[in-house]
Amino acid sequence: PTGTMTFMDAGKTIGSGVVARSRDQYAIAAGENHSCALTPLGAVFCWGNNVFRQLGDGTTTESDVPVPVVGLPSGVVAISAGSWHTCALTKTGAVWCWGYGMSGQLGNGAFSESAAPGLVAGLSSGIVAIAAGREHTCALSATGGLKCWGYNGGGNLGIGTLANQNTPVQPEGLASGVAAVSAGLSTTCALTKDGGVLCWGQNNAGQVGDGTFTTRTTPVPVTGLSSGIADITSTKEATNCALTDAGGVKCWGRNDNGQLGDGTTTERTAPVDVVGLSSGVAAIAAGTAHTCAVTDAG
Repeated sequence: PTGTMTFMDAGKTIGSGVVARSRDQYAIAAGENHSCALTPLGAVFCWGNNVFRQLGDGTTTESDVPVPVVGLPSGVVAISAGSWHTCALTKTGAVWCWGYGMSGQLGNGAFSESAAPGLVAGLSSGIVAIAAGREHTCALSATGGLKCWGYNGGGNLGIGTLANQNTPVQPEGLASGVAAVSAGLSTTCALTKDGGVLCWGQNNAGQVGDGTFTTRTTPVPVTGLSSGIADITSTKEATNCALTDAGGVKCWGRNDNGQLGDGTTTERTAPVDVVGLSSGVAAIAAGTAHTCAVTDAG
């Protein structure tokens, strides 16, 4: 999966990017050409392409073995990888990002790359989850508020404009009530504490899920998903999926590679059921143009 990871705690799915996990667990995050791992002791190692400094080791040298990220504080509890940038969440609720930042996705007040982690402006505490999209990033606070930053050409920051932002901004109407966030290509989705799903951003393939192909610069409800949803995930190519409380999977958006799992290659502007996955699913994860599920039976 690229960017968004689903973490498990005591066998229960608690949302994309949420940090709670047992101390003996590792976590991994994969970008477009790099991967990172979080160790049980809270250290981060990355490997792969490094032309945009996404390994965070202070260089632009690619590595075919894991190298430690330099300058991160101890106690990292979650990681998330965009296409060419990476972010980490510490146990104190602070967010640090590094790598490609020309769209502002590092959140440090600049439109530039960084070979070492930098603290995201205004997010030094109180954050419980992070999600890195292709060129934007979002963070969920302990009080259920959402902040996003970076590329906004599709309206994917949810602030009513198309201007990129290099520091965190709040999507309209989401100061509270959010349980999980998922970030894709130019679209973002939020799972509410009531079990509903809101999406916003570019909508050329129906990936906002409101039954139209109209770009939305502020959050709108996904058709038919006003309640009963347990988790969400996004691909980097305009597809979104939701896991229901009953263990079923529904997807919408781009489908040229069959990534909606409905037996067709037809894009969908509203959620459709994934064939054979009406129940029994424990977790979902999306790649660039495909989606996978883990069942209750493992």
